[in-house]
Amino acid sequence: MPTHKIDPNQWITLYSDYLFNYTISRINDRDMAKDIVSETFLAGLKSMRNFKGEASERTWLISILKRKIIDYYRKTNSKKGKAEVRISYNSDTENEGDWLEERVADPFDKTAEDTIENKELALAIKQCLNKLPKKQATVFEMKTILDYETETICNELNITASNLWVIIHRARTAMASCLEKNWF
Repeated sequence: MPTHKIDPNQWITLYSDYLFNYTISRINDRDMAKDIVSETFLAGLKSMRNFKGEASERTWLISILKRKIIDYYRKTNSKKGKAEVRISYNSDTENEGDWLEERVADPFDKTAEDTIENKELALAIKQCLNKLPKKQATVFEMKTILDYETETICNELNITASNLWVIIHRARTAMASCLEKNWF
């Protein structure tokens, strides 16, 4: 049951500053950041029919923006082919898990090949997740897949924040290694 509505007439007023700041912290090029935000709004307009209202309008736009940033890095690093592009998020801990979604096809521009690739990736992730120690798997899933806040995870699992980051680092390293062997 949708709880959020979409109003493109308000996007620039409500979200342009936030999206620009988000982008400039990752791109470090003002003109390119402006272009990417514009592309995000355009993509949002084109895919409005896909907005289900399950997330806020801002969250939905940010997910589109992340794709645009990833596309930007893919284009600038095209010599690397389909190699994973890692974005440095500095101290922005809420996005620690974004490296994983860089390997998933854009949900707003799906082709049959993308759908197959997403299914294969989902299966590979599940298999790799099952190979992790239980605590690592739980932390990885909560932080990277379910996008839980650090504090919530720490409270739920009764661990410290520093312990969480050690566990998540180990889990991500193991997942990356496993995915390289089982998905590429």
